[in-house]
Amino acid sequence: MSNANQNNANRNLSQLQDDSREQINAAAASMTSFPGGFHAIATAYSDYTKKSFEDTRAFVEKLSGAKSVDKAIEIQTEFAKSAFETFMAESQKIGALYRDLATQSYKPFSDLLAKMTPTNR
Repeated sequence: MSNANQNNANRNLSQLQDDSREQINAAAASMTSFPGGFHAIATAYSDYTKKSFEDTRAFVEKLSGAKSVDKAIEIQTEFAKSAFETFMAESQKIGALYRDLATQSYKPFSDLLAKMTPTNR
């Protein structure tokens, strides 16, 4: 093999090793975002569950003290409205946490892909 071919093969091997190292680093960076993201999501679910349980307990107490059917319907209507609003707000919050986790997890790969994608200029 000529010196030019040997040098070219060495450069290709070196480039392949560099690319592999970058891919491993991107995967490692991606994995570091998972624990914090999952913890934030689990905490949000836990907080919502606690709040929902407390709201339901308070609703049952109020409902058991109702003196008339009209008052019971009013209490139930208030609870349903409040529960729905809380559910929607918490769903949006948790959805945003999932979106942030995905964004953080894929960012190292998008940077790597942008660097490896040829540009036509």
